[in-house]
Amino acid sequence: MKPLRGRFRKEVEKKVVEYTASIDFDKRLYKHDIAGSIAHARMLAKQAIISNKEAELIVMALTSIRDEMEQGIFAFSDDLEDVHMNIESRLIEKVGEVGQKLHTARSRNDQIALDMRLYVKEAIYNTIEKLIELQKALLDLAEANKDEIMPGYTHLQRAQPVLFAHHLLAYFEMLRRDVERFHDCRKHADVMPLGSGALAGVPYPIDREFLARELGFSQISENSIDAVSDRDFVIEYQAAASIAMMHLSRLAEELILWSSAEFGFIELDDAYTTGSSLMPQKKNPDVAELARGKTGRVYGNLLAILTTMKALPLSYNRDLQEDKESLFDSVDTLLSTLDVFAGMVRTAKMKGDKTRRATEEGYILATDLADYLVKKGVPFREAHSIVGGLVQHAIENEKSFKELGIDEYKSFSQYFDNDVYSITVDSSVKARNAVGGTAPEQVKRQLARARTIVESV
Repeated sequence: MKPLRGRFRKEVEKKVVEYTASIDFDKRLYKHDIAGSIAHARMLAKQAIISNKEAELIVMALTSIRDEMEQGIFAFSDDLEDVHMNIESRLIEKVGEVGQKLHTARSRNDQIALDMRLYVKEAIYNTIEKLIELQKALLDLAEANKDEIMPGYTHLQRAQPVLFAHHLLAYFEMLRRDVERFHDCRKHADVMPLGSGALAGVPYPIDREFLARELGFSQISENSIDAVSDRDFVIEYQAAASIAMMHLSRLAEELILWSSAEFGFIELDDAYTTGSSLMPQKKNPDVAELARGKTGRVYGNLLAILTTMKALPLSYNRDLQEDKESLFDSVDTLLSTLDVFAGMVRTAKMKGDKTRRATEEGYILATDLADYLVKKGVPFREAHSIVGGLVQHAIENEKSFKELGIDEYKSFSQYFDNDVYSITVDSSVKARNAVGGTAPEQVKRQLARARTIVESV
């Protein structure tokens, strides 16, 4: 079958066929395309546009074609341009002239819009599922180490002590927002475009509500021009995927740092690390590094679809063929990254002795000393300045806060007394008992809330 050559006097140049063909990548839409065609055939019969017998033949043949594709025995042809024409050609081979009736009241424009929406809805379902699995892995690791203390950082400098679980729950919250973003994206993808035709609608008594029910859509497109040219839902998936990959990349960076000898806060499982071709001692966090690197390609995919869409006049333009490869790549990259991260986090071992030791080194309790003075009536800015001077004195004399004598404390403020030595990393953590803080009581509540969230899905 030579597609769409009725008004042309010349055959298409082979290099043009190769340049315009999309079958190499859009064939992965076959399930969605066949599902849409089966629903369309049933609708045509319901509306007496074709007979029930013809619809039955078409549905049986389409089901058979789907089986051929799933078994890997379907012969795709570049000459037939895309997945739609490959399926239609095979359908006509199987049922003859009846197969030619399937395209009644349909265009490839609303057909591909339908396929893409079905694909994105499925991708969103899978993405949310894997986001929740990673949330569970983070939660399991947090609960297993809920009493461990580590340095909290700003500017990658030790700032204040926090519970390790509190730190991990920050990533839980990031992923929770990701889940919400993908749910929002699903709402916009959940619009049934079939029945829009090429751009103006179709002159047949079709039943779009029937199609929406058959295909699991909650809404029907209101404007046929917008329906065939809209790719906002693709852009939204790419944007949500970019934000999710940014979150994963931040987690990857911390896992890379924490697993280094310089930090030593965690040990990644052997199954999620690699060795060196030269240095036998190496245990490289390649999974985390690759995730950090792959984030850039997902960002690039978002920019690509935004650039493709930025100057397209209504309605459909062939530029829209370029919406697929970048989307497929982002979906594949995000899903595989989420999958491998869940395993990497779940098997990681936290080294509480190392993290506690890190909190007890240096001057991480400086803010607590300032708060100590505030509670004795010193204005915070004055207390901040006093403790800043105390820190400088301790550094110059190579002493920790514990090693400073009470006379040294009092030389900076008369409000210092022996109870200053009761300030520890444990007391520091316990003191931050405001909602959302790192105190054990608050973290216990946060863990329970997080567990309720993931278990209620």
